[in-house]
Amino acid sequence: MSKRDYYEVLGVSKDASEAEIKKAYRKVAKECHPDLNPDDKEAEQRFKDSSEAYEVLSDSEKRAQYDQFGHAGMDGAAGGFGGGGFGGGAGFGDIFEDIFDMFGGGGGRPQGPRPGADIKYGMNITFEEAAFGVEKEIKIDREEDCSKCDGSGAKPGTDKKTCDKCKGAGQLKYAQNTPFGQIVRTGECDECNGTGEKIETPCDKCHGQGREMKTKTLNIKIPAGVDTGSVISLRGEGEAGEKGAPRGDLFVYIDVEPHKTFKREGVNLYCDIPISFSQAALGADLRVPSLEGKLKYKIDAGTQTGTTFRLKGKGVENLRGGRKGDLYVTVKVKVPTKLNSKQKELIEELAEESGENLAGSKKKGFIDKVKDAFN
Repeated sequence: MSKRDYYEVLGVSKDASEAEIKKAYRKVAKECHPDLNPDDKEAEQRFKDSSEAYEVLSDSEKRAQYDQFGHAGMDGAAGGFGGGGFGGGAGFGDIFEDIFDMFGGGGGRPQGPRPGADIKYGMNITFEEAAFGVEKEIKIDREEDCSKCDGSGAKPGTDKKTCDKCKGAGQLKYAQNTPFGQIVRTGECDECNGTGEKIETPCDKCHGQGREMKTKTLNIKIPAGVDTGSVISLRGEGEAGEKGAPRGDLFVYIDVEPHKTFKREGVNLYCDIPISFSQAALGADLRVPSLEGKLKYKIDAGTQTGTTFRLKGKGVENLRGGRKGDLYVTVKVKVPTKLNSKQKELIEELAEESGENLAGSKKKGFIDKVKDAFN
């Protein structure tokens, strides 16, 4: 049976770069490695074919010869795939390292004790708490050292024993058969899970795990200026790590409740306040709402609806330091909807003084203009 084209085997074009060929081979080798596909003859054959193709195409001289003469030019050039090993430095080393990492080998490099997992906690706070900061008490469930065996995992009064299989090293050498021959790698001892010790009489409370679930109470300081989406990290307040490894971290995710009066954009606050027609026309001393209480602000006579004024430094603290934000207040003039006879008479007199024609004229009158101003 004729062999498949090497470029087709790896799924690359004939003008593919060396990096593209290497990437394609990594992908096929990981998918079809015999250790990941036991008793799968088709996967094993694909692995062999791709390895043969890569040995040729990754070597510039062999590739040039293959491009000119095809498989006929490869007699004796691409061999050794039946189990006898290979030579020529075709760049397989780092690829095999990737593959063996999938089996927990890591090229013989010890992994060490694993640190504890991180914990995520969601917290709701009020608008004012976000603006001024607050201290909160929270309760989290997390793993702690067992209170009965102090985290050893062994029943009190008993000791751990050195693992007979790895002699306390926590690592074992494993021989692995591949189409290229036998490769020896170092991995975690499966008898003691890499600890080098065995518990013969486990603690009856934690069942040899050395940890138990407990409820932990923590006080958290929320700084002024946080907003929805802010994250506060507490180092070392996560889950317990393996022996000798640090704890994980606690991450508190902030969600701020909306305010009935204010809207926030960054460190600035915005609000609308209603004023009467007479206040807008004659000017007035207003009582403006703020997060610090009512503030005095004088508006000029003739202030139009929609006018916005700024109160400097009356916004929210800057989380990173620096000047506080500002408060922007927009006035909305209220048009009376129900007028008694006296009020109507006064407005009509005002209209006459202003030269407005309220009856029969197509020209808009004073009241119509006032209404238009609010619509």
